[in-house]
Amino acid sequence: MSTITENPLENRRLSPFSVALIVNFIWINASEVFRYFAFVMPMMREAFPMVPDVAPMNLPVFMIWGVWDTILVLTATLLPWMAMKIFGASALRAVFYGTGVWMSVFVILWLGLYNMNLATVGVLAIALPMAWGEMVVAALVVWWFTARDQA
Repeated sequence: MSTITENPLENRRLSPFSVALIVNFIWINASEVFRYFAFVMPMMREAFPMVPDVAPMNLPVFMIWGVWDTILVLTATLLPWMAMKIFGASALRAVFYGTGVWMSVFVILWLGLYNMNLATVGVLAIALPMAWGEMVVAALVVWWFTARDQA
């Protein structure tokens, strides 16, 4: 009998966590780009026409956005994975863990921007629900690839 037949899990090239990280990298970046260009950028430009070059997209902004998305992908993957390891894994719990990441990142960000008059209620009404969906899907990706069979 071959080694692959005896224990196929030991012969994987990527761990389930690595696969979840890669899938979330693709998912979150696509979601962030869509939300920004389709909703946030036009809404911010409409709400703040007096601010020169509000919501820009140029090389420095793109580079900072790359750092933001890297931190976001790591956070949206690592925190639900750790919570599933400690508190248990299920699809419902993944929704809770994704919601926790969303509150920790996006709700604080957008409430802070709103509090400083740098965002409108309309932007929050679009950006927050879309970001919630993004984080819940990211947590479900983690559950799917790392913990689904253990639940």
